Amino acid sequence: MEEESGLSDVLPRDLASLFSDTYTEESHYQFCGQQLRITQLYGARLGVAAPVWDAALNLCSFFEEQKLNFKGKKIIELGAGTGIVGILLSLLGGDVTLTDLPHTLPQIEKNVSANILAGCPPNVCALSWGFDQVNFPQDYDFVIGADIVYLKETYDLLLCTLQHLCGPSTTMFLSSKMRAEHGTVDFFQHVLPKHFNVDLQWRNVEDNINIYKVTQFQN
Repeated sequence: MEEESGLSDVLPRDLASLFSDTYTEESHYQFCGQQLRITQLYGARLGVAAPVWDAALNLCSFFEEQKLNFKGKKIIELGAGTGIVGILLSLLGGDVTLTDLPHTLPQIEKNVSANILAGCPPNVCALSWGFDQVNFPQDYDFVIGADIVYLKETYDLLLCTLQHLCGPSTTMFLSSKMRAEHGTVDFFQHVLPKHFNVDLQWRNVEDNINIYKVTQFQN
């Protein structure tokens, strides 16, 4: 996730208290025939970057169902958190760059090391939205993000980053818990469509999670 601030606004109090203690939890997942071992470093330092969020698991399930071909594709993930989605795409043959704020990178690197045992591992880089995107190219095949739309004060910065990273041939997949009270619904229904084609691809009604396909307007 991209920001620690506003944690108590994003999570119910009983879940927010989860980050008051520091502990490590290892979870196992299987998607697209790949076994994933993901360590979550809970504690105040990582905050919302620590857990594997349902939006990330839904995105992995979506990719499994759609049988998308990521082999040889150039991919960047924003707000990678644990790195689970990008690690999966790397195992599926993608040329992946995992990004998040600097303090989250050790967790991502640990999970990359635990899961990518051969071949070329993903790049792990710091990217602060609205500032660092100019250091990244504009020729990605895919831009990926799971539950990165939840703090209103970051939305303009995220939009600036998406505009830089999304080229004419780029497809973005953004998975999000639809938190109307935090502007998430407004971002996808009103803000993002002013700048991109936005198509709803997947809807998990029970968990209130949407997955959107986002592309540049074509002349």
